[in-house]
Amino acid sequence: MTRIDFHFNAPDKLQYGCRLLRKIYRAGQRAVVYAPPTVLAALDRELWTFSPLDFIAHVPALDPLAASTPILLCSEPVDTPHRDVLVNLALQPPSFFSRFERLADIVGRDGASADAGRRRWKFYR
Repeated sequence: MTRIDFHFNAPDKLQYGCRLLRKIYRAGQRAVVYAPPTVLAALDRELWTFSPLDFIAHVPALDPLAASTPILLCSEPVDTPHRDVLVNLALQPPSFFSRFERLADIVGRDGASADAGRRRWKFYR
């Protein structure tokens, strides 16, 4: 069964996501990030610049290097080689979350994000 952790009241979901991915990476785990394409593009840029001392290798989930890269980015349900952690930055629940040992669902402070987070909590429950 997938362990589900909610991360509520994130002031900036991308910054929070980067810090969480750094923690996952440092723990030697692999992660898949699920989000809409525009959010993934912003996260990709943020992962390159959020910390001058860290580099977190990441590629799209369908990239030929996916199997050897610790962080994968996807906007659609795809079969990935990673099963450790799924990080959700989308407003809807990922339909494929049960493939993972753990789901980290990040909820922002704004009303739309909080409302969507409540709906996801009910869905997972």
